[in-house]
Amino acid sequence: MSSIHDLEQFISGHPFSKGMSDEHIKLLTGCAKNVRFHEGEFLFREGGDAETFYYIRSGKVVMELHTPPRGTIQIDSRTKDDTLGWSWMVPPYRWFCDARAAGEVRGLAFDATCLRGKWDKDAQFAYAMYQRFVPLMHRSLQVTQLQLLDIYGKN
Repeated sequence: MSSIHDLEQFISGHPFSKGMSDEHIKLLTGCAKNVRFHEGEFLFREGGDAETFYYIRSGKVVMELHTPPRGTIQIDSRTKDDTLGWSWMVPPYRWFCDARAAGEVRGLAFDATCLRGKWDKDAQFAYAMYQRFVPLMHRSLQVTQLQLLDIYGKN
């Protein structure tokens, strides 16, 4: 993608952004940049500052937790057209797990400080984002619960 217009087109076509107003797409676009991660590279680390969320354009990202008795366990994954990361929405803005590229990953990264600033000025934009993130948070919690039942149910 080489221009703001291209970014706007991609963002407006992404499943997460479906139904957003043109004005809100422009607000999102103003906080976006293209990113690429190589296999094994971390998008974020557990306990680190959560200052970004991602649209995945291609590739696969795995989310992992580290547990002393079991080592590293994969708790979920994201692929093309998925959205990754919601810890940037909840103070103290810390990641609860690692996210690592499983092969080359391309996507868009959205600056959370930029977005939170725009939310403060536009409550409708904040509401539109929360409407989209709450189902993702719910899904993430359900998947994690199932993973934990599987892990701890094998004792």
